[in-house]
Parts: sequence; C-alpha cells; structure tokens
Amino acid sequence: MPIRTDWPKSTNPIKDFFAVFQYSRRAIELVWQTSRPLTWGMISLTLLAGVLPAIAAYLGQLIVDTVLASVEIYQQQGSVDYMPALKLLLLEGLVIALIAAASRGLSAQQSLLRAMMGQRVNVMILEKAQTLSLAQFEDSEFYDKLTRARREASIRPLALVNKTFSLLQNSIALFSFAILLIQFSPWALLILFIAALPVFFSEAKFSGDAFNLSRWRSPELRKQMYLETVLAREDSIKEVKLFGLGPLLLSKYKEIFNTIFSAERGLIIRRDLWGFVLGLLGTLAFYAAYAWIVIDTIQGLITLGQMTMYLLVFKQGQSAISTNLTAISGMYEDNLYLSNLYEYLEQPVEEELGEATEGLDPQDGIRFENVSFTYPGAEKPALTNISLHLTPGQSLALVGDNGSGKTTLIKLMTRLYQPSSGRILLDGLDINEWSPQRLRERIGVIFQDFVRYQFLVGENLGAGDVNAFYDEERWLKAGELGLADSFIKELPNHYHTQLGRWFKGGQELSGGQWQKNCVRACLHALRCRHFSTGRANSRNGCGSGGSGV
Repeated sequence: MPIRTDWPKSTNPIKDFFAVFQYSRRAIELVWQTSRPLTWGMISLTLLAGVLPAIAAYLGQLIVDTVLASVEIYQQQGSVDYMPALKLLLLEGLVIALIAAASRGLSAQQSLLRAMMGQRVNVMILEKAQTLSLAQFEDSEFYDKLTRARREASIRPLALVNKTFSLLQNSIALFSFAILLIQFSPWALLILFIAALPVFFSEAKFSGDAFNLSRWRSPELRKQMYLETVLAREDSIKEVKLFGLGPLLLSKYKEIFNTIFSAERGLIIRRDLWGFVLGLLGTLAFYAAYAWIVIDTIQGLITLGQMTMYLLVFKQGQSAISTNLTAISGMYEDNLYLSNLYEYLEQPVEEELGEATEGLDPQDGIRFENVSFTYPGAEKPALTNISLHLTPGQSLALVGDNGSGKTTLIKLMTRLYQPSSGRILLDGLDINEWSPQRLRERIGVIFQDFVRYQFLVGENLGAGDVNAFYDEERWLKAGELGLADSFIKELPNHYHTQLGRWFKGGQELSGGQWQKNCVRACLHALRCRHFSTGRANSRNGCGSGGSGV
C-alpha cells in the first residue's frame, strides 16, 4: 500500500481563482430550489443587517453632540430639556435591537437550510450512484471522486451562499459607511482598502493550496477508511485477531495519517504565520487613522460626536472590508470543493436502452453467441467465444476454476456489463433490446459475495423483489422455497427478527444460515409462478454467480 508524499500546488493562481466561481450560481440555484421562503428571508434580513449599522453609527454621533450641547446649556442656564437626547437613545436602542433580531433570524434560517441542504445534496449523490455502471464502481479513480464529493459537498453549497449573502450585507454596510466617512476624507477610504488587500491575497493563495492538498489526500483517506473498516467490523475482526494482523494494520493506519498530517501541518503553519504578519498592516492602518481623527478633533476641525462616529465607522468599515475579502477568499475555496461535487454528479452515464417486455420466441430461452469479455484495463479476456443455449425447463451447472468467468457470465446476462463481442439473447431477442428493469425481473441471481443487509429477516428476503419488500406472504413462500423457513421460525421474532449486530436486538446468523436467508432469487421465481398449480413459468430464467440457486 504505497503512500504518496508529493502534492500538487497551483501553477496559475489568478486564472485558477476566477475560473472556479462558475459554481457560485449553481450553489445559489441549489439553495433556491431547496427552500424559496427561507432564501427570500435571508435576502430580506441581509439587506436590513447591511443598512442598520451605519444608521446606528450616525445616531451615536447625534447622541454625543446632543449631550455636549445639553451640557453647555445646563452650565449656562441651570436647566435643560432631556427629551432630545433620550429620544435619540431610544431610537438607537431600537436599531440595535433590530440588528440583533436580523442576526438571530439569519442564524436560524441558515441552520434550517443547512439541515435541508445536507439532506438534498446527499440524496443527489446517492441518486447519481444508482445511475452509474458497475464498471465505474470498480474504478479506483471514480472512488476518489466519490470520496471527495461526499466529504464536504453537503455543507459547501450553503456555506458558499452564506458567504455570498455576507458579501452583500457587508457591501451594503460598507457603502453606508463610505457615505459617512468620505465627509472626513476620501483618503481614509483608500487606506481601508489597501490595508486589507495583503491578507486577502494570502488567504486566496493558501485556499488553493489547501484544496490541492485535499484532492491529493483522497486516495490516502480511502486507504485509512478501509483500514478502519477492517480493524473495526465484525465480519473482518475475527481474522484480524486470529492472524494477529492488528498491530500491522494499525501501523499502516498511523503511517498514512503521519504522511497526511505532515503536509497539513506545514500548510497550516505557513497560512497562519503569513496571516498574522500581513494582518498587522491592517492594525497599523487603523491606528494611523485613529491618530489622524484624534488630532483633527483636538484642533477643532470636527466635533467630539463626529470623532466618535468616524472612529466607529472606520473600525466597522475595516471589519466590513476584511470580512468581504475573507468571504471572497472563502467563496473561492467553497467553489473549489463544489467542483468536486459537480465533477462527480457530471460523471457520464451509459444510457440503458431497450423497451421490450417480452421476447419473439418464449420457448427459445437463453442464448450466448460467441460472447467474449475483457475487464477494463485487463490484458487477458475473462471470457472468450462462449456459446450456449439453455431452453425453458433445462438446468445447467457452470463448473470451473476460480477466475474462470462464471460470475462474469452472469453479470453479462443481467447487463451489468456489455460483451466485448458477441451477443446474448433471451426468448429470441437481444437482451440490449429488453427493458433493463424487465430483464432483471426475469432473472434471479445470488452472488457468492451476497449482501448481508442489517434489516429484518423478511426484508432480507424481500430485497429480491422491491415490490415484495414488505409483502409478508411472499416472505413466507420464499422462505419455504429456500429451505430457510424452519430455522427462521426458531428466531425470537421469526420473519420480523432484526439481523446483524449493527442495531439493538439484532441476531447474528451463521454463514450457512445467511446463505439460506439470502434466497432473494426465489422472489423473482415467485413473481412468475402460477400459485394455483405451484409450477414455475417456463419463461423465467434463474442464474447464479458462482453459487447454486
């Protein structure tokens, strides 16, 4: 299990930076499709939260100036009207309450959307998986794409939209601040922007490096996940203990982590170190502007209320610009991760053509005519020029060495693979002309590596025919046909017994009992069986990948 130690870095950061923003629109569309009311709510509260801080700052100036004026009047006349200052205080309190309400509202809506978006994206990933071919699932590069898509894609679309709304909110606030601050000096605005740029470029650069590191480590993370499975699953732990594999596999697990962590540690240290150094520029710019405003106040060029407002506006404006640039950098990173999701979702799908639901000659059965097949990337064919004819009512046993192609033949017959050459016919019709669903309804298969579903006993049987998944009458008939009924009735809840150890109250079966309980092919047979006579319809085919049916 070799471990990679090199990871790619961005070669053209500027081009890469702008190229990935194509996914922002798709993320917004995804959120809009998830919940239009919540999206409208976020837009409304974002606009409100953008305008209110500038209003609060302006009211702060009016309060200070009103108080100073009232102090002078009191000193001169011995009395003063307190209502103007109190009204301004009340109005500012109302604005602050609205800011808090908008913030809470945004937080609540984001939390709701986060849950809904996570479910939506995960469903999209799983739905896409159902459309892909078996060959794609047997491709290691495809699994890397699937791992990358599932890792963070469920949270990135909403994170991207949140940053988009944050960018809008802070841009509105910044525009409001600019109207106030430009009255002091246009140069103050320029200082705000220039001081924030170094941190922005640094974050954008390191976001790209972090994404490249994430893509590089996908195969290594899959190896770690596999080792976790082997070390902690009930179907593998017995061999691990018996053969003393634990220390060896755990050592491999740690080695992979150390390799990944070494690269991550270097990136984290560089990112935070440069962030600190360049962040000092923003701090210096703020205190330079602070000194400038204080000096102008001492010289009487601006009032004390104006000084309070300008300091608040400058600090909040600096925060708004920094937040905006950070949001843009974060949007860049989110777009990069969204590219993983859409790279997976846009995997080519081989369309399964065919609409026929019955053949030309029901008595012809199954034919293989000079069928050959070679697995992708393999040099040696798995099957070469196979020809056979199985008529209704006949039985055929396939006997051969391991790897001789018995299971491959069944996968070809069920259209999980396409022959490299030759053709397969069912009832006198090429199987590629059959409806894939109807074809697979006609063929019952139990593979050697059948799935042990952690479901109820009956649901394990019902998996053989989705229409009978909850049909208890069909469960009983399948159990009887598969000679599993006797031991099933000895289980605590019979056909309603939970199987496996993953869930509370589950019962584990022996290997032989699992095989008997995995008589899913019987439900395919029952689909076409005349229950009145108990005779199987001669048009039903039944196959097995390496083990008997």
